[in-house]
Amino acid sequence: MQTPSPEAPMLSQDDQRRMAQALIHTASDGIVYSDDQGVIRFWNEGAERIFGFTAAEALGKSLDLIIPERQRAIHWEGYARVMATGKSRYEKGALLSVPALHKDGRRISVEFTIVPIHDDQGAMMGMASVMRDVTARFEELKALRKQLAGR
Repeated sequence: MQTPSPEAPMLSQDDQRRMAQALIHTASDGIVYSDDQGVIRFWNEGAERIFGFTAAEALGKSLDLIIPERQRAIHWEGYARVMATGKSRYEKGALLSVPALHKDGRRISVEFTIVPIHDDQGAMMGMASVMRDVTARFEELKALRKQLAGR
């Protein structure tokens, strides 16, 4: 393997933009952006795989599309607080684990990080989330805990 030289060129702005577009559109993780009202404005292929909704079905809909009814009140309380203050206790890469809804009605488990998005003046525009389906792992841990508790 070659050691890169300090003179090696960095990616150009255009190459960085192309790379960013490729990552957000085709990542296996779900990437969802919702505006300041919680309306879905971006939904990538990963989100389609995780939740079962196509982009056409999700765009323009409320995040309630994927939030179980029992979690909605606490979700919207926190969402409104972040939109009002621009701050979240879950920023800086904190990993959250929550139940979510699949198109077929079943509950799934997702882990995600949030990225508050600000406009040029610093006001909140919305929030991006990077999500991963961890349902299988969650079910395995639950079964293991049940097995250990039975001993």
